[in-house]
Amino acid sequence: MEKDDRPDAVEEHDGGHTRTVYVASPVETLHAPKFDLSVLKGPDKGLELAWDGLVLSGGSASDNDLVLADDTVSRHHFRIELDRRGYRIRDLESKNGISLDSVQVLDAFLPPACKIGVGGSVLRYKESREVVPVELATATRLGGMVGGSPQMRHLFALVQKVARSEASVLVEGESGTGKELVARAIHDLSGRASGPFVIVDCSSIPETIIESELFGHTKGAFTGAVASRKGAIENASGGTLFLDEIGELPLMMQPKILRLLEGREIKPVGGDEYRKVDIRIVAATNRNLKEEVAKNTFREDLYFRLAVMKLRIPPLRARPEDVPALVEHFVEEFAHRDRRQYTVPHSFMARLQSYAFPGNVRELRNLLERACLLADGIDVDVEIPTRPPVGAKGLEFTHLLDLPYKEAKDSLMSAFEERYWSGLLDACGGNVSEAARRGGIHRKSLEYLLKKTKRS
Repeated sequence: MEKDDRPDAVEEHDGGHTRTVYVASPVETLHAPKFDLSVLKGPDKGLELAWDGLVLSGGSASDNDLVLADDTVSRHHFRIELDRRGYRIRDLESKNGISLDSVQVLDAFLPPACKIGVGGSVLRYKESREVVPVELATATRLGGMVGGSPQMRHLFALVQKVARSEASVLVEGESGTGKELVARAIHDLSGRASGPFVIVDCSSIPETIIESELFGHTKGAFTGAVASRKGAIENASGGTLFLDEIGELPLMMQPKILRLLEGREIKPVGGDEYRKVDIRIVAATNRNLKEEVAKNTFREDLYFRLAVMKLRIPPLRARPEDVPALVEHFVEEFAHRDRRQYTVPHSFMARLQSYAFPGNVRELRNLLERACLLADGIDVDVEIPTRPPVGAKGLEFTHLLDLPYKEAKDSLMSAFEERYWSGLLDACGGNVSEAARRGGIHRKSLEYLLKKTKRS
C-alpha cells in the first residue's frame, strides 16, 4: 500500500502492522459581526434579512440566500463572505454590476454601514455590535474532502469537534456533495477509528427486508432464513454505523431506529430478547427532514434524536473557489490510475468554474474522468453541459411544421422528456431515486419513462 502523504494523515505502527490514522488540523477563530440587509429601492423594497453566517449569496435565482425579483439582477449576482479583515463583497460577473456607496466595485471590503447597488436595486448593509465566533480549520482538506473556501474550512472544524464526542450526527446536503466522506472523517478522527465503518443505504434496500438487513434475524424467522444472521448494526459493533439517505427510511422502521438511538439495543427478526450494541450513529439526508416531519412522513422524535449535531455541506455552486483544488485532486487521481500525465488548460478550468454543477462534486468528478478517458494527449477537455433554454423563444420547432399537430406535439414532448431526464440523471450521477425525487415524480414512473426513452 502506498504511503498517504496528506497533511492530516500519519502512519501508526503496532506489532509489525501499519495503519493510516487521521489527525485534526489546527483551527483559527474569526469573529463575524451579525448584519442586516434591507432593500431600499427596487421591486423588493421593504424586504429585510438578518445574517450571521460565513457567506451570503444574492441574485434572482431561487437558490440564493437573498432572492431579488428584479429584471436587472443576474441569477447569481454577488456574494458577501467573511475574511480575516471583515466582510467583503464580490461581483459574480453580473450583467449590471454592483456599487458601494455609488462607487462601482468588483471586490471590496464592506464598512460597518453602507448602501449597495445591485443592478437597479439598492440595499442597505448595517453591522450590529454583536459578533459570533466562527472556527475555521487551517487545512484545506480533511480525510477525502477537499476545499479551501470558508464554508468548507468551517465544516472541517465542526467535523473535528464532533468526532471527539459520541453524539449522533445528521449530515445534510444535496446529492453528490460528499455526505459519506463527512461521515467517514468523523469515524476516522474518533476513538472508534480502529473499529468498523458500516454503510447502510436506506434508499436501496426493499422495505420487505430492511429490518433483517439492519437488525439481523434468527434461524427460521421467515421462509428462507436457514441460519441466524447478524445485521448491519451488530456488524458495526465497536465502530460507526452510517445510515445514508435516512429520509427514505420507511415509517414502520423509524420507531425501531429510535429505540436503537435511545437504548443502544436491538432485537433480531424472530428473536425474543434485546441485545446491547456498542455503536455510534451518523445519518445523512438530501431531504429537508423538518419538512418531512411537517408532512408526517418522518417522526419528529427520531429527527431530534438524530440531529443532536447537524452538519450541512454547501453545494459546489456556492463555493466556486474550491473547483481548482478539486480538479487538481481528481486529475491526479486519474493520472495515477491510468499511469498517464494530464494537464488542465486554463480555458477548460475557467469553464468549469463558471458552471453551476447541479450534481455537485460527484458531477465534477464524473466529468473529469470522462475528459481524462477521452484525452488524446496530455491536455484534458470535454464539453460541459448547458441547460436547454426555457420558453417558446428557445424551442427549435420550425421543422415540426410539416407534421400534423398531434404528431408534432408528441415528437416535441418525447424529445423534451429524453433531454430533461437524461440531463437530470447525469446531474444525479445516475441515481434514479434521486433524479425522481428532484423531478417530483415516483421512482416507478421514472423507470417507465426511462424504458420508453430507451435510456435504462
